[in-house]
Amino acid sequence: MTDVLRTPDDAFRALPGYPFAPHYLDDLPGYEGLRLHHLDEGPRDAETVFLCLHGQPTWSYLYRRMIPVLTSAGHRVVAPDLLGFGRSDKPADDRVYTFDFHRESLLRLIQRLDLRHITLVVQDWGGLLGLTLPLEEPGRFSRLIVMNTALATGDVRPNAAFYAWRAYSNAHPNMDVAALMRRASGRVSHEEALAYEAPFPDARFKAGVRAFPRLVPTHPDAPGAEVSRRARDWWGVQLHVESFMAVGLRDPILGAGPMRLLRSAIRGCPPPLEVAHAGHFVQEDAGDEVARAALDAFGLAPGGG
Repeated sequence: MTDVLRTPDDAFRALPGYPFAPHYLDDLPGYEGLRLHHLDEGPRDAETVFLCLHGQPTWSYLYRRMIPVLTSAGHRVVAPDLLGFGRSDKPADDRVYTFDFHRESLLRLIQRLDLRHITLVVQDWGGLLGLTLPLEEPGRFSRLIVMNTALATGDVRPNAAFYAWRAYSNAHPNMDVAALMRRASGRVSHEEALAYEAPFPDARFKAGVRAFPRLVPTHPDAPGAEVSRRARDWWGVQLHVESFMAVGLRDPILGAGPMRLLRSAIRGCPPPLEVAHAGHFVQEDAGDEVARAALDAFGLAPGGG
């Protein structure tokens, strides 16, 4: 891997609502020569750690509304930037990005930080990848917060809105991330939208952004489909992971219907928090609300026992 891009630090100065210190790992096994960024907020010795996984085209900035709610309750929050996103390094070759490339990097991160008592927080590709992680490390996971995502098993055809999104993405290799986020969430200001664009100075930096829509497993033999089916089976029988689901009802791709299907696959998943004003990016539209509701549901709010 000879062409690896790194967004200059100046791009991340004074981003609105994002006062968090950066943390870097450059020694993940199998990822030598690549630097992965993550946030690590709250007490390091907290019993519960919230592992917050973003999707496309976002990065850890997506969790800035949830993090203060979780840390103020005494919990630790780890929010990585996937390789190709945020402050993490960005291989310039689109072909580097595969389902396994991202999944294995997350497993190595969990192992490297020795995260335990994990509350997994997922949305979009954070869920497509993250929901498969307990297969390898089941003893590390205790709870799940799941928002507008899916298990991409390849045996359930995505809806027409997904194929329209994939066609749009393929037609815009230098996607205007800021404009996309403004369209997707009425809560995102102009300055916040520019913060989402900050990791990507030009099209060369957007290989990871371009790759994700093409990587969604849409048939049973697609890369990632088999492990996703095994994950679906695991979630259907597991007994020890408490779950909380929140659904942004304005999401045309991963809204109420797909989330009902996902809920049916997660043993013990209670009825979801349905957020009428939220779209695909629930963390933007209702992140603080969802965080508080999840803490209450899990008994992890201050004074909640």
